[in-house]
Amino acid sequence: MAQNSKKYFDLHKPVFWPAAFLIVSFIIITIWVGDPMEEVFEKIQKGISDYGGWFFVLLTNVFLLFCLYIGFSKFGSIRLGGKDAEPEFSMGAWFAMLFSAGMGIGIIFWGVAEPMTHYLNPPLGQNGDTAELAQQAMGYSFLHWGFHAWGIYALVGMSLAFFAFSRKLPLTIRSVFYPLIGDRIHGWMGDVIDVLAVLATLFGLATSLGLGVQQVSSGLNYLLGWEDSVTTQVLLIGGITIIATGSVILGVDKGVRRLSELNIRIGAIFLVFVIAVGPTLYIADSFIQNTGYYIQHFFDLAFWTEAYQTEGQGGWQNSWTVFYWAWWISWSPFVGMFIARVSKGRTIREFVMGVLLVPSLLTFLWMTAFGGSGLWVEINGVAEIGTEITENVSTSLFVLLDQFPLSTIASAVGVVLVINFFVTSSDSGSLVIDSITAGGKLDAPVGQRVFWAITEGAVAAALLIGGGLTALQTAAITTGLPFSFVLILMMFSLYKGLKQEYARSRQKEKEIDRENYEKRLQQVIHKQGEKSKK
Repeated sequence: MAQNSKKYFDLHKPVFWPAAFLIVSFIIITIWVGDPMEEVFEKIQKGISDYGGWFFVLLTNVFLLFCLYIGFSKFGSIRLGGKDAEPEFSMGAWFAMLFSAGMGIGIIFWGVAEPMTHYLNPPLGQNGDTAELAQQAMGYSFLHWGFHAWGIYALVGMSLAFFAFSRKLPLTIRSVFYPLIGDRIHGWMGDVIDVLAVLATLFGLATSLGLGVQQVSSGLNYLLGWEDSVTTQVLLIGGITIIATGSVILGVDKGVRRLSELNIRIGAIFLVFVIAVGPTLYIADSFIQNTGYYIQHFFDLAFWTEAYQTEGQGGWQNSWTVFYWAWWISWSPFVGMFIARVSKGRTIREFVMGVLLVPSLLTFLWMTAFGGSGLWVEINGVAEIGTEITENVSTSLFVLLDQFPLSTIASAVGVVLVINFFVTSSDSGSLVIDSITAGGKLDAPVGQRVFWAITEGAVAAALLIGGGLTALQTAAITTGLPFSFVLILMMFSLYKGLKQEYARSRQKEKEIDRENYEKRLQQVIHKQGEKSKK
């Protein structure tokens, strides 16, 4: 019996039990209180956003600039895992897993809805003509899904990969802080860090799963006439969580990797379909223009904080930019650890450029194809879809597809894609949380994986019952705030660790050069001696 229990559970108790207790308590309280929790969530979200919005805006810029500095500095040549380490996955498989884990459900949910919402409710007010408002809407959409999001992921992923593979420490958040607190990472300080990471990961993930199931419910309502309600959404979470549990049991290589690659294939077909049947030339033109606008206005967009908005005008940023930055921060332990697990053998420079550029450009193309097509339909009078989308953002993808040929088939593919992304996000998150609560073990027992897969679904269901979209946003912001301080310390610790590694490698190079010099000198002396004898 003892052997079986060891087979199915291998807990790091100081992390597992506090995290499990807090999460289960949240689920029970939220479901027990019910509808009044929506008002509680709304007040929490407003308070944090009003007083801490500037802090999130500043931090995300600092994280991105730090990653760029590290990537292009002398540290860029350091290889994750040592100078002889080889990548475990091909470049294509690596990019597929990056994109699936990092954006997944969110980009499908907001791909049409966000640009359309920004166009109808502009961040800076109704100032400018139609073209200017549309361009501005795409610019802010690119801001939220572009380099800043991936800069946060890159910081966490690079830190974890370096300390796990180059310093041979457990693959867990606490290991990153070894240069700052030394062996105390194995004590209560490390436990607190890992508990925060588990909470941030789970609630950030639950936000995405909640958004995804809302979209699946809307899609099934469109296709089959099913009732689009919280009850339906909770039942869907239950069904999809069962599928995710099966995938998580299979592990990274058999489960997550194959589903990630399948997602990319279906997503690529879906993207090509929309480009082909939609306004193809408009998509091509606007992709170039949108990217140029984003680069040209990068600092204006990135550092805007609504400082000069008059009384009653502000508040847009709280619901959008601040939410996104907190969401990405809360997602960062999950995505960062998953990226770290699949990035062994990459150089720091290769890692930074790969993580920042490729997923961002793919996201920009997706946003332009889907969001841009929605704007084109609305602006050119093909159909008035804006009102319908803003009334229920989870229907946005299906409202857009309804304007094109083969809409029913396309909508069915959309539902399948969201479900697949739901499964990959859930099982990737379960593997990550499982690793943290098992003390950094890469292949923790099956029983723990199942527990966390079910718990993620339960938290998403509780949030939907307790307040829908507002509750989902509050969960991300509330857990993102405390974990942002962990990321600040992570920057200093990573820099210190890389500095030590660089100094050590330089010292080794000098020793090797000295040995080679001495060998050559001995060879010269030996040759001179031979000549003297002759």
